[in-house]
Amino acid sequence: MPRYSPIVLAADGSVLHAFLNPTQKWRMKTELQEITPALQQAIIVKEDRYFRYHFGVNPLAILQAAGRNLFRTGRTTGASTITMQVARLLEPKERTFGNKIGEMLRAVQLEAHYSKAEILQLYLNLVPYGGNIEGVKSAALLYFQQPPDYLSLAQTVTLAIIPNQPRGLVLGKNNARIVAERNRWLRRFGQQKLFPAQDIADALAEPLTAVRHPAPTLAPHLARRLVTQFPGQPILHATLQRSPQAKAEDLTRNYVRRLHELGISQAAVLVVNNRTRAVEAYVGSADFQDAAGQGQVDGVRAIRSPGSTLKPFLYALAMDRGLVTPKLKLPDVPTNFSGFRPENFDKTCSGEVTMERALTYSLNIPAVRVLADLGVPAFTDKLRQAGFRRVAQDAPRLGLSTILGGCGATLEELTGLYVALANRGKYGPLRVTSPPAPQTLDARYPRRGEPIPKKVSPGSLLSAGEGGRGGEVAGADVTLVSPAAAFLTTEILTQRIRPDLPLSYESSLHLPRIAWKTGTSYGRRDAWSIGYNHDYTVGVWVGNFNGQGSPSLTGTDIATPLLFELFNTLAYNSPNNWMAPPASLDFRLVCAETGLVPGEHCPNQLIDYYLPGFSTARHCEHKKEALLSADGRVAYCRACLPELGYRRQLFPNPLPEVLAFREAQGLPAKRLPPHNPACRLVRSDDDASAALAITSPLANAEYLLNRGEKQQLLLSCAAGSEVRQVFWYVNDRFLRAASATERVFFRPPAGAVKISCADDHGRNVDVQVLVGEI
Repeated sequence: MPRYSPIVLAADGSVLHAFLNPTQKWRMKTELQEITPALQQAIIVKEDRYFRYHFGVNPLAILQAAGRNLFRTGRTTGASTITMQVARLLEPKERTFGNKIGEMLRAVQLEAHYSKAEILQLYLNLVPYGGNIEGVKSAALLYFQQPPDYLSLAQTVTLAIIPNQPRGLVLGKNNARIVAERNRWLRRFGQQKLFPAQDIADALAEPLTAVRHPAPTLAPHLARRLVTQFPGQPILHATLQRSPQAKAEDLTRNYVRRLHELGISQAAVLVVNNRTRAVEAYVGSADFQDAAGQGQVDGVRAIRSPGSTLKPFLYALAMDRGLVTPKLKLPDVPTNFSGFRPENFDKTCSGEVTMERALTYSLNIPAVRVLADLGVPAFTDKLRQAGFRRVAQDAPRLGLSTILGGCGATLEELTGLYVALANRGKYGPLRVTSPPAPQTLDARYPRRGEPIPKKVSPGSLLSAGEGGRGGEVAGADVTLVSPAAAFLTTEILTQRIRPDLPLSYESSLHLPRIAWKTGTSYGRRDAWSIGYNHDYTVGVWVGNFNGQGSPSLTGTDIATPLLFELFNTLAYNSPNNWMAPPASLDFRLVCAETGLVPGEHCPNQLIDYYLPGFSTARHCEHKKEALLSADGRVAYCRACLPELGYRRQLFPNPLPEVLAFREAQGLPAKRLPPHNPACRLVRSDDDASAALAITSPLANAEYLLNRGEKQQLLLSCAAGSEVRQVFWYVNDRFLRAASATERVFFRPPAGAVKISCADDHGRNVDVQVLVGEI
């Protein structure tokens, strides 16, 4: 079996990337359909006109050659048939009489096992063209930058005459001599009426400007990936489109050059066709040859922190579970999630925000709250279904920080996830390979004499190593989220009034109509921007392969401009259509204050999407009616309500942590007056508001205090609007009373400490902490 140079083909069959074979030769395999009738006939007439008829050896030619050589008349020849030349090229040996007999025997053996088509194909793959170039395809690509089936008649005949004199007829050096020899054979072919007269005339007039060109080197990372994945396979069929690949490489390289002064050296890009899930452009780094920037690292498959890029998928899952709708208000206040206290990117909080604003502004605290409600296992299991290998491996150890980038993901995985959103929630593996085209001989010119058989015998040298691995096996589609959730997420990500819009694009006509999301990892080490429209999904990562961060590295300012450039260049002619809302989606009126189904005290209402049968039907209670004394200083419960002398009044009823945040910010936060002190009955749960919560210290946290500096612990809580006073205890001993919003400091004892808080409505809560001293 010849040792071929592996080549990676684009979707149109053109060569994207070629490698030297193990013996450091350019020997690219010529496929059957690339052997044109013009090439067949030129080679056969010149080398072995009876090729179609003999059994590997031409007895008449041997007798004629023996006579010429014996009597020294005419040109000395060896009478080698094409099949005999194949035998010699497969096993090169010294030119002796004994070896000649061996070639004949081997030729007869080849004829018995392989068709004429296979033998001719093998010959064209092995013929020498000088230096380390072997085979007609290698010569065509390296000298004419075209595959054999795209060559003109003049170029075809040029390649047919060189193998007999590969050292004397060197393309790029002996072009004048080659033209003279080419034209001599063209005239002979014309006399034999092998080709139409006009074709011969055009070929005679065609100049020869061939020079040695470097081998194609597009998509180096994918090429290396496929060659490693399919060792020994000479031709690898990729899904890449040649023009988008070249444009994506140029755009990425030029863009990163402008970032070098910011300490940013690399980027990776993936372009996917949403309909077929075929990868049409694959850029693993800005420059494969950049050793200083580790350019040979494949950024498409490198595991990095995904930053905020998983948030759209989280909210889509939460909508399917009925946890949120676009207009639902979520708390955006400092929150302790069992010791984990996330912060928003800008270190500020808004109190309450709608879900769509939380996603549009990529707020961290609401996202963590939604993940806590959904459950980390439910989230990571969906990511596992979407092919996230590191997440699947680390799932037992992942927590709420996963949604903020506290897990590992690749650009390929993230882009595939967004392809699922573009495909109405259905996920399928991305494809980087495609099946090879059927192997047949071209029929553009009529053949003379008996045609070369088209049938390729199974198990031949030509088919070995090619069967069954042309494309990656794609599993059945998996529904990750419903079409309704995918549509709503897409609508939110399409909004153009958002903080992650680069400043230079605020009023630009070049802003593509896409849905997109940015992400920035902790320490500004990774900048992401992933977007999609109806036809394409494009993923962009920018950063440094050594993990070094940069103050300028954010998804908004660094990754998104490249994303927009790619869409405007690669998908500028995409139809301007968008997704239609699915039938499973409907509208309803909700309270403008909470986004819930309006209650009896919700005069301000607006329209919101919801998923019938899934979205929460909880009614709004953002205001609560209280029974007050005539002077408004005392609140009554039903048990102590007097017959006369009271009035009804509506009070805000926010969550305790939202109320505490408003008071801490100095915002209006109206509380209920204290309950009637003369009431001797315990209030029922129906009258109680949300539970009391200790916000500091953190539960189960360990604190190390410096006694010399007299360091103290902070005590604070979140309580309902009806709470006026709370009571603090340390190790079940009363410490002091304080208002509900007061910050209390104290010096705790060393060791395990129990902190308890009780309010003036009989509720209490406690946490355990560990205190050490230095």
